[in-house]
Amino acid sequence: MRSIDEIIQQAMQEGAFDNLPGKGKPLNLEENPYLDPEWQLAYHLLKQNGFAPEFIEQRQAIELELAAARQALARAWAWRQQALAEGKDLNWVENEWKKTREDFKKKINGINSEIRNYNLHIPTQSLHKPLVKTEEELRPFAH
Repeated sequence: MRSIDEIIQQAMQEGAFDNLPGKGKPLNLEENPYLDPEWQLAYHLLKQNGFAPEFIEQRQAIELELAAARQALARAWAWRQQALAEGKDLNWVENEWKKTREDFKKKINGINSEIRNYNLHIPTQSLHKPLVKTEEELRPFAH
């Protein structure tokens, strides 16, 4: 039995897709066929006025906060590596690194709280955002 990829490839080679309506024109992505029609006008008005639905703005804020936390952790790790290479006091450097990890864990706990709140308010489960796993985030920075 042939796979769907093989069937599509054969159809492409035979020119089955050559004369489709709208060929060479950009797709119209203005309308979401999965959106409840009652919400269509509301989303259209938001978009026309430079806004996004609240859950999208909330997700973007979470992503920015997570990126900032990750950058701060990476900067602290680079500082730690440089301080150790320069022969700074090991106990002091490790205590500072421990404080940084604890601060990071607190930030991730706060972000996870925001993610839980976000997940409660999204209109569909397909937009569900998984929680951030602190230990996985810290793994690249292990001794």
